[in-house]
This record gives sequence, C-alpha cells and structure tokens, in this order.
Amino acid sequence: MSSVEYIGIGKSFGAVEVMRDISFKIEDHQFVVLLGPSGCGKTTLLRMTAGLETISAGDLMIGGEKVNGVHPRDRDIAMVFQNYALYPTMSVFDNIAFSLQVAKKPKAEIRKKVEWAAEILNLTDYLKRYPKELSGGQRQRVAMGRAMVRDTGVFLFDEPLSNLDAKLRAHMRIEIRQLHNRLKATTVYVTHDQIEAMTMADVIVLMHKGAIVQMGTPDEIYERPNSIYVAGFIGSPAMNFIEGTIDARGGAPSFEAPGVSIALPANSTARPGQPVTLGVRPNDLAIAEEGPIRGTVILSETTGQDVQLHVDVDGRDTIVVVPRAERQAPGKPLSLTVAPEAVHLFDRQSEARIA
Repeated sequence: MSSVEYIGIGKSFGAVEVMRDISFKIEDHQFVVLLGPSGCGKTTLLRMTAGLETISAGDLMIGGEKVNGVHPRDRDIAMVFQNYALYPTMSVFDNIAFSLQVAKKPKAEIRKKVEWAAEILNLTDYLKRYPKELSGGQRQRVAMGRAMVRDTGVFLFDEPLSNLDAKLRAHMRIEIRQLHNRLKATTVYVTHDQIEAMTMADVIVLMHKGAIVQMGTPDEIYERPNSIYVAGFIGSPAMNFIEGTIDARGGAPSFEAPGVSIALPANSTARPGQPVTLGVRPNDLAIAEEGPIRGTVILSETTGQDVQLHVDVDGRDTIVVVPRAERQAPGKPLSLTVAPEAVHLFDRQSEARIA
C-alpha cells in the first residue's frame, strides 16, 4: 500500500503559522496535484511529505504508517526536484544509478534497473553522456529515471516543468502521466500551473494561504467552484465576474446589474434582493441579436482558431471566446447571451457559491 494521509498537519516558522489543519488522504495509485499560487504552502507540504521539513502539528501517514520522525531515506518515497539536481561530473548512467550505488546493490542489478528506466524514458542512447550535453527535457527525464529505480511506492514532483519551454512542457506532461500509469505508483505533484493540474490530475487539491480551499476532480472544480477565489483561479481565460442583485419580480429569478439582465434557473437558492457576484466563463458567452448582456467591443485578440473579444459592459472588461469567423471590430456595440445553467452565483459578502 502506498497511500498518503495528512491528519491535521500544521507548519510554523517560529511564531509565524504558515499552514494549518491540512487533512486529506491520497489513495493508492492516485495522481494528486497540489495547486496554488506562490506562497500558498504547496511546496512546504510536499517537503514535509519527503521529510525535508519538520511537521509542527498533526500526523503524516505513508502506507498506513506514521512517518513524522522518519528519516527521508527510510520513507517509501522518491522526489523529483524543479532544478533536476543532477551531478554534472557523472554520466547519465551514474546519475540514474547513484542511489543504488550508495546502497551497494550488486552491479548486475544496478545495470538492469538503469537500462529498464532508460528504455522507458527513451534515454538508452544517452547513458554515456553528461548533463551538460542534454536538453532540458532530457535532464528532467534523467531525474525521473533516478527516482524510478528506487522501487518506491510514492513519487513526489516539485514543479518539475517550470524550467522548460511551452512545447516541451506539453510533451513532458504526457510523459509523466504515462509513467505514472505504467508504474501504478502514487504521485503527488506540485505546480502553480492550472493547465498541468487540469490535464494530469486524478484529484486537485487547491491551496491558498496555507489552507485547502477546494479538493476534487478537475471537472468538479471547473464546473462547480465553491468560491470566487476558486472560480477565478481555475480556467483560462479567467472567469468574468459581475456584481449585482437578485430580482424575483414576475416569479422567475434573475440577475440584475447595469447593462446586464440574466434569467436564472428556477431552482436557484439566491434570495430576492441579495447582493451577489455572477460568474460566467468566456467560453459560455455567445454573440446574439438580442442578448441580456450589452456592451461595446474594445479589443479583439486572435489566438489561432479562436478569438478573445474584450467587451466593455458598463465599465467592466468582459472576455468572450468566439470562433475566428466571428471576430468583431473595436467600437462595435454587441449583445451577448449565456445559458442559465452556465451561470455561477456567489454571495458577495462571504464569496461562497450559491447553489
């Protein structure tokens, strides 16, 4: 078993509390992404998992065993760092084999494991090279190979793709996920990149200011964000937000704001007169002859197949994603529509989701 469980985990540096009451369980073979902005505590939590940071409060369980005071080398984990941490004077073979050599494993066993990892990672032809002779993606694969040969049940990745260019990041995302599927290990992956989280994770743990703000599958977090913070963090382009109130005159609830009047689902629990923030994703808006949202185009950005329209709606920059054929000229008045079920409502004071 290679499950990882956090029970009331807290972390303090002196009198400064940076993390509090982190409690959740990563099941055996799951790929879990710790997601959040810089300073949210995700890397600190990963380092506590690895044993590189002490735990100030709570218990950490790996494979059902408490490991709070266990030395990093005695935990059933392998870690891949952001900066690769390769030895520049060692060949690729020796970098991958280093932990096995330190453990004084038989040479035949070391060679077998290194060649196995190299074949999986397409590094067989590079085993005699040195890190300086490799590309960024190849160096990252060497770091992954060094973790693979340890026969561990838990892999920890600390923002491993942040030093790579966009094309290589996309390629390495696929490689890391395929590696996870092949090894059937438990993976804990730290990133600030929501694209990595959405495309790789079985479960996303979204963190903010040392606490978990939402945990769920990528679809759950994207489709039902539980707060304005989560809704604004997940999704690219970011969700549009409009402040307004609920009107129920005529029996049907609607959202009202300057330049905006949107019908809501009949089962909405929003109260008449309640101050709310409406959220709508740019992809859920569409151009209409007569729509409930009215504004003026201020900018048109072509992103390839699609166009991002920036529309001034009563002084608010509202982004709409449309096909390239629907590109609009700046200054053109525009009406937009959105399906009621695609609207997200949040209480303006608590910023929590309204069902």
